[in-house]
Amino acid sequence: MTYVVTEACIKCKYTDCVEVCPVDCFYEGDIMLVIHPDECIDCGVCEPECPPEAILPDTDSQADRWLSLNKDFSESWPNITRKKDAPADAEAHRDEENKYDKYFSDSPGQGD
Repeated sequence: MTYVVTEACIKCKYTDCVEVCPVDCFYEGDIMLVIHPDECIDCGVCEPECPPEAILPDTDSQADRWLSLNKDFSESWPNITRKKDAPADAEAHRDEENKYDKYFSDSPGQGD
């Protein structure tokens, strides 16, 4: 089992989860984070730290479509291990629907 970051992270990109990860398996895109499934140790400490509840175990059916996205982009985006400020408009996007279709970008973030 692994954990995956889902659509709820898009345009929110809170990094509370990054700060508690004991194995530094988070990677930063321009508008969201992803988890490298081969590095995740399934400890689950990140899941309750995510304000928009964007992190799910891969056993959750809602995580299915996000597993490959997490794997693919965790191999090209930079690693992030420290908490950063959330985007100024994160709360405005928190409960928004269809964020992937509206905003997804494959551009990398800055990482640490």
